[in-house]
Amino acid sequence: MKQGWEAVIGMEIHAQLATETKIFCGCAVETGGEPNSNTCPVCLGLPGALPVLNRRVVELGARAAMSLGLEIQESSIFSRKNYFYPDLPKGYQISQYDKPFSANGQLTIMTSERDDQGRAVEWKPMTIHIQRMHLEEDAGKNVHDGLPDVDRFSYVDLNRAGTPLGEIVTSPDFRTSWQAYDYVNHVRRVLQWVGASDADMEKGNLRCEANVSVRKVGENEFRNKVELKNLNSVRFMQKAIEYEIERQIEAHEKGEAVNQETRLWDEKNNQTRVMRSKEDAHDYRYFPEPDLQPLVVSADFIEQVKREMPELPDSMRDRFMDVYELSYADASQLVAERDLAEYFETTARFTANPKMSANWILGELTRELNNSGKSVSESLLTAEDLAELLKNVDSGAINNNQAKEALVEMFATGKTAAVVIREKGFEQVSDSGAIEKIVEDVIAANPGQVEAYRGGKEALFGFFVGQVMKASQGKANPKIVNDVLKQKL
Repeated sequence: MKQGWEAVIGMEIHAQLATETKIFCGCAVETGGEPNSNTCPVCLGLPGALPVLNRRVVELGARAAMSLGLEIQESSIFSRKNYFYPDLPKGYQISQYDKPFSANGQLTIMTSERDDQGRAVEWKPMTIHIQRMHLEEDAGKNVHDGLPDVDRFSYVDLNRAGTPLGEIVTSPDFRTSWQAYDYVNHVRRVLQWVGASDADMEKGNLRCEANVSVRKVGENEFRNKVELKNLNSVRFMQKAIEYEIERQIEAHEKGEAVNQETRLWDEKNNQTRVMRSKEDAHDYRYFPEPDLQPLVVSADFIEQVKREMPELPDSMRDRFMDVYELSYADASQLVAERDLAEYFETTARFTANPKMSANWILGELTRELNNSGKSVSESLLTAEDLAELLKNVDSGAINNNQAKEALVEMFATGKTAAVVIREKGFEQVSDSGAIEKIVEDVIAANPGQVEAYRGGKEALFGFFVGQVMKASQGKANPKIVNDVLKQKL
């Protein structure tokens, strides 16, 4: 960013709540399917059809709100947000305005600036103020077919109409595109963690919008903002914000107007372009939805949701550092996914060696997961089987290289550690008498090296270890080999 300027960025995230049915009717929430096949009079907005609030939406909304540090309001009101769009069959969207479901949130995230290659420089905590998360229905989807200006047709698919959303709105707290990037990733992870949303941007069940303006450092007033829409990946969002910051600074310095408008990210040309002028709240003519009573949430309901909430990732990260004495970096990687964190805890419990468990999970297991494109929940290698393998390493029954080879086989086949170790002939010789005989034979066969070692060339000790391991075909217990060699030499 050009010196003397600062960006002012607020974020809006629309998260599809992970219900089986829509927010105001019994139609299933599903992707794909024949266009307009998953609809009913309610989500089509037919005259006389009345909405009925889905209780599961409220439960998942409460989970999402708690995970983001929001206060659930005792009473909230649904309103009609009036605007015309082809995929909005009623001519209005049932949303919330002046009395949202939850408000006054405060969330601490870890964020970092990046170097030219996009690598994090230094992670620091940052507190974000979340103004609200309200509940609303989604619109349908416009489908465009054909080449621009040549046999171009547009169709409307209303299968998505009525899908439940939680809209999360922050204060304009962000000053860089990377802070916004880290925030969206944090929200995605937390919503997935508590089961409130699948939060998959590729499938469209999490969409984000950025409100971007710039001002001179030291100014307190806000200048005109631009809303960036249709950001279908966190990386594209970051690039769009970065581009928009530079575009606005250049315009202000030239004395050109920066209009309040909605812009799209053109990923082909790596630039934003105008979509339409930006509406203000009064343009939507909000008024209370007459067909729905106020949503009243009891203290008992909130307590029940709290009891059912899992331990949140930041709390679990801190516990891993405290209880298992893991580094911040390792603990953070392990809580990147809930399934991975649970896999680690199971492995650590069975091995009674958490640091070793973390190293193997973040190293060898992660490599196999990445190579196969699988998640840890899809792994044939269970946490219990990995723990059994690591216990063999810890006891000296097999060495690290053998264990790595065994892990690859276990991951590919789902076989247990005992089976793979037996099939590969990895059982180590721990009989001190047998190892002593091999050591004596090696010493007798290498008198020159023995004399040199005893004369002060201690580096030759590795030579003797190698000869013993070769003579035992790699099966001798290395610890016992070292002990016996030291004694005999």
